[in-house]
Amino acid sequence: MNQFKVGDVKITRIIESEAPWPGTWLLPDATGDNVKKEADWLYPTFSDEKGKLRMSIHALVIESQGKRIIVDTCIGNEKVRSNPAWSNLKLPFLSDLEKAGHTRDNIDRVICTHLHVDHVGWNTMLKDGKWVPTFPNARYLIGGTEWDYWSHFDGKDARDPVEDSVRPVVEIGMADLIDSNFRVTDEVWLEPTPGHTPGHHSVRISSKGQEAVITGDLMHHPIQCKYPDWDDSFDSDLAMAKKTRRAFCEKYADTNVVVFGTHFATPSAGKISKSGDSFRFTAAKE
Repeated sequence: MNQFKVGDVKITRIIESEAPWPGTWLLPDATGDNVKKEADWLYPTFSDEKGKLRMSIHALVIESQGKRIIVDTCIGNEKVRSNPAWSNLKLPFLSDLEKAGHTRDNIDRVICTHLHVDHVGWNTMLKDGKWVPTFPNARYLIGGTEWDYWSHFDGKDARDPVEDSVRPVVEIGMADLIDSNFRVTDEVWLEPTPGHTPGHHSVRISSKGQEAVITGDLMHHPIQCKYPDWDDSFDSDLAMAKKTRRAFCEKYADTNVVVFGTHFATPSAGKISKSGDSFRFTAAKE
């Protein structure tokens, strides 16, 4: 867990898992040799000595104007997934959430930047053999474009998370199908960042002159600041995703906006700066 303040807004990071990943599983160009070429700014925070990418799966809890908002609910427990490392997990996510001062009952809003497996898992939990909402007093904010696309998608691996982690809250009326410019509070709103998925959005935060943005999966790792045109194996529209990444870096480089990478390793937050004709990411001090 680590915490940040953006004006009056408090942001708490709840880690489900964190480990080095073979880069080419996610980014075909992120070979060990290519990653090690960037060791001067990636190692040891964002890569290991072998050139693997340090990655995190975490949720961010935003406290704004009396609302507690959880962004992206990780993989979840007891869910059968095709990736063995993500299947039938039994991790202490909820107890870690409670240690940070947030119970299941006091979460007011759940934001899913998109509907991939590692962003919706704790939307629901298994109770008496049935998937029920993990956060019983929350409204689940689901992108309407995302829902329209994934709720009819034929691929099993993509549909399973929708069926056990999204459809249950939609069917009982706890979800709001929203546009990607939805405003959650006066300090927190969504901005469309399509490409990774059709209705992907990021989360913007502004309070008392301080600014932040939560990436979602428009990028998975800081190396994509240096190489925004690298293919990402999980982008649904490669050309759009590259355009979105570069535009994101252009927009936030050399500004005071703190960037929270949804899969960036600890501390996950930092700033983008211009570097030649590309960009770099510098981690915030913990």
